[in-house]
Amino acid sequence: MPGDLTANWHVLPGAAQVEQVVAQRILVLAEQAIDDHGCFRIVLAGGRTPAAVYRRLAAADADWAHWRVYYGDERCLPADDPERNSVMAAGQWLGRVPVPPANIHAIPAERGPEAAAAAYRAPVRAALPFDLVLLGVGEDGHTASLFPGQDHPADELVHAVHDAPKPPPDRVSLGLSALNNAEAVLVLVTGSGKRDAIDRWRRGEDLPVARIRGRHGVDVYLDVAAAGLEA
Repeated sequence: MPGDLTANWHVLPGAAQVEQVVAQRILVLAEQAIDDHGCFRIVLAGGRTPAAVYRRLAAADADWAHWRVYYGDERCLPADDPERNSVMAAGQWLGRVPVPPANIHAIPAERGPEAAAAAYRAPVRAALPFDLVLLGVGEDGHTASLFPGQDHPADELVHAVHDAPKPPPDRVSLGLSALNNAEAVLVLVTGSGKRDAIDRWRRGEDLPVARIRGRHGVDVYLDVAAAGLEA
């Protein structure tokens, strides 16, 4: 697939293949990072496809004690709300493997956008560069909780989000500076509902997801439905 030179496009037959390939890639990157510098710093995404990847990771054998987990964004809801990304990740994966609780750095979004963003900047700064950032793409081209039409300062580590176009309106997101300070970035996209966003990205529109380039480009894993290659 042609497109932005910073994006490597990997088209797979279906969502299950995307989930399988991405889960295996995560495990390989984790092993390499732990061998190289003693830990694996990963940023998690929310959404249906990442949740399926997390279920696969829960069944894997890994050096969990050396994983350091962060979140790309969070909804400003109570800490135990099932709509939070941290609750989803705990239920699908992190609560089922022996990652030390001290190594899981949830965004304290229950405090509200401004306070949570301020509190999360120090742990994010200490973690950089990330070894891996996982991201999805919304139908409007948003990623994490960086939405089209909103201001996203390029040098901001953690962004307080107000008036998000999808509920809840208050959120916290890693900013472009943090998301781009990663050795690897994997973008997961499945389903025909994402096809228009992918087309717009490939045409060079200034979407939030198009601003994510990492340190070495990004790898986009998508199924044929999202790629618009269905028969």
